[in-house]
Amino acid sequence: MTPLTTLTRAQKAAAILVAMGKPSASRLLKFFKQEELKALIEGARLLRTIPQSDLERIVAEFEAEFTEGAGLLDSADRMDTILNESLSPEEMNAIMGNKKPEAAPEGPPPIWPDLEKLEPSRLGSFLAGEHPQTAAMVLSKLAPQAAASVLLTLTKPMRGEIIKRMVTMANVPDAAARIVENRLRASVLAETSTKDTSAGQARVASVLNELDKPLLEEVMQDLEEAGTPDLDGVRARLFAFDDLPLLTQKARVLLFDGLSTELVTLALRGTSAALAEAVLSAIGARSRRMIEAELGQGSEGVPLADVMAARKTIVSTTIRLSREGAFELPSTQNAA
Repeated sequence: MTPLTTLTRAQKAAAILVAMGKPSASRLLKFFKQEELKALIEGARLLRTIPQSDLERIVAEFEAEFTEGAGLLDSADRMDTILNESLSPEEMNAIMGNKKPEAAPEGPPPIWPDLEKLEPSRLGSFLAGEHPQTAAMVLSKLAPQAAASVLLTLTKPMRGEIIKRMVTMANVPDAAARIVENRLRASVLAETSTKDTSAGQARVASVLNELDKPLLEEVMQDLEEAGTPDLDGVRARLFAFDDLPLLTQKARVLLFDGLSTELVTLALRGTSAALAEAVLSAIGARSRRMIEAELGQGSEGVPLADVMAARKTIVSTTIRLSREGAFELPSTQNAA
């Protein structure tokens, strides 16, 4: 028997619901919150026999009418029956904590993969006008290679300030991260989707870069006479093997540092002395001596197709590095 003085408010409410019977109790249960229902269930499971006199006093406390005169037995079992017949299994599981609540609908997808696809200079231009702390937060979210490419487009003082803040940066609060993401989505990605023609320029340039230099110049002239829009953007992405001397010394050193001496030797066979010197001046002394020794033996027996393939590999590597922000390509107009 459960003493009346020890009953909690939840237990008293459970006692009244059990006394009301399933039809009436079921209708009332729909108006309870999940937390309240859970409290009712837990309270009912602790109830034992409640005498009629105690039940009447409980009813009086709730200022409700109650005319059925039987005392209460097995309140927990009867409450479970009412709940199970009134609520769905999913609702019961959610109330009793047997099931994880449904995940809240996700917001917009992360923007970082989209930012990594942009030209490094575009994102760099945006970050150059932001506070270094904001720039550090953005770059810390990008893949290392993408972040490094963007850093290279910034001024040296700005780079140093951003890197210093990245080193000491703690976890960014979600609210602050969402503010930055929304700003990037509105200022960078939205502008890119409406105004950015770099993808089309890159596609055209990739096709034109497969042409020999004389034919390339002829096609570019035809495009210019036809009034093709954004032609300067296409021209800035064009590059031929003969344009290697137009790269800065720093760019050439970076380019040939990652290429094998065998590939460079093969590509230089049959080139002019000026072009060969532009390449060799960017290579270490030991590798240069090896390449010069190989070239001194002549090119007899070396297939021209192999030479052209080696040159195309160097051109492709140059274009890739420029896209990653390592350096800028000289335009065809400057080459002329």
